[in-house]
Amino acid sequence: MCKSLKIGILSDSHMKTELHKDAIAHLLSLGVEYLLHAGDIMLEEHLKMLVNTGLPYVCVYGNNDTLLINLHEKYNIFQEPHYFQIEDLKVKMMHMPYFMAPDADLIVSGHTHMFDTSLMNNKLFINPGEVCAREKPLSECAVVQVENASFKVTHYFRELKNKKWTKRKIIF
Repeated sequence: MCKSLKIGILSDSHMKTELHKDAIAHLLSLGVEYLLHAGDIMLEEHLKMLVNTGLPYVCVYGNNDTLLINLHEKYNIFQEPHYFQIEDLKVKMMHMPYFMAPDADLIVSGHTHMFDTSLMNNKLFINPGEVCAREKPLSECAVVQVENASFKVTHYFRELKNKKWTKRKIIF
């Protein structure tokens, strides 16, 4: 697995452009090298924000992304499950948590709007929670750091009235 890699993960931005923008800016401030969005992006403007970071990014369609389907040749947005590699890290991304088999090193999902992470047989499963703060008054994102075949996950969240992000670290 990769010697050292820092990946920013988002999901469920929905129509909340300012929250989407804030989450991306926060991840960039942390020095992420890649951005992954696990669906329900909903707006082309949100895809453009990912492009404008200059970082490599990958997105999957969520159940609310039907209006984005005609943009598949313009952006790195794919049907689920989508398999790809970041260096030698095998990644599987989906929006709906239907393809949860441990058949990649990093398995990313969205849809539930709840942060969750676990490690099974050296395979990391992660749902970064929701950017949109729809299910709870928190906007969320996550960073996965891969170092020497181990995973460090940091869950970031902030209350809408607060610009400061709180973090919770999980080391596997």
